[in-house]
Amino acid sequence: MDYSEALAYIHSLGNFSKPAGLDRIKLLLQRLGDPQNSFKAIHIAGTNGKGSVAAMLSTVFKKAGFKTGLFISPYIINFRERIQINGEFISEKELAEICRIVKNTGIEVTEFEFITAVAFLYFKIKKCDIVIAETGLGGRLDATNTLENVAATVITKIGLDHTAVLGDNIEKITAEKCGIIKSAPVITSPFQRKNVHNIMQKYTDKLIIPDASQLKNLNCENSFLYKGEEYRLSLAGAHQTENALCVIEAIKNSGYDISHHIIYKGLSETFFPARLEIISYNPLVILDGAHNPDGAQTLADFLDGKNISTAIIGAMRDKDYHEVLSKVLPKVKSAVAVRVEGMPRSLDEKTLCAAASQYCSCVTAESYDEALEKAEELSAGGGIVIFGSLYLASGIREKLKK
Repeated sequence: MDYSEALAYIHSLGNFSKPAGLDRIKLLLQRLGDPQNSFKAIHIAGTNGKGSVAAMLSTVFKKAGFKTGLFISPYIINFRERIQINGEFISEKELAEICRIVKNTGIEVTEFEFITAVAFLYFKIKKCDIVIAETGLGGRLDATNTLENVAATVITKIGLDHTAVLGDNIEKITAEKCGIIKSAPVITSPFQRKNVHNIMQKYTDKLIIPDASQLKNLNCENSFLYKGEEYRLSLAGAHQTENALCVIEAIKNSGYDISHHIIYKGLSETFFPARLEIISYNPLVILDGAHNPDGAQTLADFLDGKNISTAIIGAMRDKDYHEVLSKVLPKVKSAVAVRVEGMPRSLDEKTLCAAASQYCSCVTAESYDEALEKAEELSAGGGIVIFGSLYLASGIREKLKK
């Protein structure tokens, strides 16, 4: 099995091809020698901010000298981005070899269960000191919830997303996210919606909420004081301060002795694509994976005061795209709607354009190349923002970078 064959096999499995549950992944991991028990982990769930928190934690632990595994989803740059050690993607050869081992167990699983097993086995083989693992969907029945050797759990800001699977209100979604809680300390955002903290307290007596009264934002963008110590963030957006507070408290409550200097350095050097990523300054081009109402509001806030005239939009039809568009498109004059390439769940460009036309003028494009050409023409030298789906961000990013 080579790399292309491994990818084809992984994608053939499907993420919703089997009922949700942990029995399959537990059996698969057992056949592989329970690799998930060979390392310490920090386990992350939440609606928005999981990836940013994971990236920050991974960078800090790497700077502190630990061999640090990172498991995230989805990917933006390359499929191998989902499985990293010290910032390096798993190689094509190693991915193919471990896929062969996992496939040969004969256990039939979903795509996410399969890649979770591949990641955990890779981290075991490479003797990682710690693994930063992000849930794929929810928490309680997520394949990553097989992790038991957990040093800390982080639950980021909870909002409405995947409601058909996780529940149609914040209380139900919170309960699903809390399903990953073990005996380790649980760190969560101080700015959660009403009742979220109360629900969490039913699942743990080790809930740690960063003290927002000890947070002071500094004049320099994305710099702040927390408990008297200064931090600076490389990731853009005021919301990243909220994520960073969770990171700081997770490190300090996970049993690791990491100095303020190392935490500062890690936070100031973290890179994570398609999260308010500025592709170009002249003209200003911003790429963001915002695909739910909370993420869209964060993006809208970030666009305030910036010369953004045109948007490129793509969305999944099972998302609350009307709400997402309503928050961001009033910030622009025009939009280009495009179908997300390679995604059967994508909303077609004509339906998306009709929805977008409530807020600004809109045209359609049949490809990413055409969308970029039309956006450049419509913007007339002004800025461009691309949002609506992480899959859109992934597909269009390389074209933007060129």
